[in-house]
Amino acid sequence: MTQHGFDDEEDDDFPEWVDRIRNNVAGEVRRRRKERRWSAQRLADRCEELGHPIPRNVIANLESGRRANLPLVDVMVLAAALETYPICLIFPLGYVERTQELPFHSLIPTWDAMRKFTGEADEFGIDDGLIPEFNRHASLTRTIIAARREAKTAAFAVETATNPAQREEAERKAGEYTQLAEEAKRRLLNLRDDIREEGATPPELSPWLEDIEPQPDLDQEEDA
Repeated sequence: MTQHGFDDEEDDDFPEWVDRIRNNVAGEVRRRRKERRWSAQRLADRCEELGHPIPRNVIANLESGRRANLPLVDVMVLAAALETYPICLIFPLGYVERTQELPFHSLIPTWDAMRKFTGEADEFGIDDGLIPEFNRHASLTRTIIAARREAKTAAFAVETATNPAQREEAERKAGEYTQLAEEAKRRLLNLRDDIREEGATPPELSPWLEDIEPQPDLDQEEDA
C-alpha cells in the first residue's frame, strides 16, 4: 500500500499508523515491565487487581506484535498497573524519537505528537474546548494555596519576632501574601463563573479551597 507524506524512509518500510501506535504501546509496556522486573503474569495479576483482567497471553501477544487490536481500556489499565499515564504508553518520550499523529501523516517528534494529543500545542484553528480555562483554574488554585501557606508562615513570624524590624518585615510579607491570595481568589471565582456561563461545570475545588465558594447541600439536592 502506498503511503503519502513520508520523507524520511522508503514507503514500503512504513507500517500502518495503527501498527505504529500499537508498537509504541507494546514497546513501552515491555520496557516498563522489565524495568520493574515483573513477569507478564505479574502484570496480568495487577491488571486484574485493578478490575480489568488482561490475561498473560494477551500481554505477551501485545509485546511480541502478534496482537491485532488494542482497546483504549486496556491502555488505561496497563498504564495504571505500571504506574504511569496512558499518554506515556502511546507516545513514549525519550524512547521513540519520531511518530505519526494521524494516518498518512509525516513523522513528527514524539514530543510534538504528545502535546497535540493532550491539547498543550497552541495551533490556530483547533478547538481546544475548555483546556485553557481548566489549566488557568489549576494555576490559580496552586497560587492561592501557596500564598495562603506563606501568609500563615509570615503571621507566625510576626508573633515570634524578637525585635521591631523583624516584626515589621514579617507583617509586610504577611500582607503581600494575603493580598496575592485574595487577588488569585477573585480571579478564580470569576473564571468559575465564566465556565458556568459556557454551560459547563468548573473543576471540583481543592479541599484547601472549599471555603471560597459555597458548596451544594447534597442532602437538599437528593430531596429535590
